[in-house]
Amino acid sequence: MVTAPAPLAHARRAMWLAFAALLIAPLIAMRLTPEVNWTTSDFAAAALLLGTLGLAVDVATRLLHRPHARRLAIAAVTAAVALVWAEGAVGLFH
Repeated sequence: MVTAPAPLAHARRAMWLAFAALLIAPLIAMRLTPEVNWTTSDFAAAALLLGTLGLAVDVATRLLHRPHARRLAIAAVTAAVALVWAEGAVGLFH
């Protein structure tokens, strides 16, 4: 098993904590305003998208050794997740 250097391990931990915060934010907002109304399936979809993004970033950082290739892979996956999120949120492509 390949272990990541300390700076990558800290960045990876920070990424997962940021994803958790992104999932907790709507939960808190639902308590504060009626304008935010997420269902269980909304949270499941968000968790699936963020989990996919996190795993793709993790795989890219472990397998791609050239920084340029790593940045391109992460940017491509992030863009794909952002487009899927935007479509689910507001129907961007309709």
